[in-house]
Amino acid sequence: MTPHLFVYGTLLSGARHPMGARLAREARLLGDATIRGRLYDLGHYPGLVEAEDAASLVHGEVYTLNSPAASLLWLDAYEGISKDAARNDYERRERTARMALGGDLTAWVYLYRAPVGGLSLIADGRWTSRRA
Repeated sequence: MTPHLFVYGTLLSGARHPMGARLAREARLLGDATIRGRLYDLGHYPGLVEAEDAASLVHGEVYTLNSPAASLLWLDAYEGISKDAARNDYERRERTARMALGGDLTAWVYLYRAPVGGLSLIADGRWTSRRA
């Protein structure tokens, strides 16, 4: 199981969210990274949808989880993932993240799987720019 986690919204180190603070206590921030995809504004948080276009990037951060199995339990709950997969708006998948300082690694990421029709695309792929 990969110990890495890519975050792009409320769990970002600068988001000042209580769950981001918990993540910071249970993991080590590796740095800025990108993942191929498109970012949508869901109101108080974003949703990342996969994209085939290599130019479509979502900007975020990668953490190394100190205890992946334990942290992923509460992270799944935070993202609303239940055993009834048909009811989940998100799913956790392993994807390739490109580190800003160079190199690729495999990281868990929460992908938005509900319809995006009518949602606002965050064109630059940065939740922090939307929040500014």
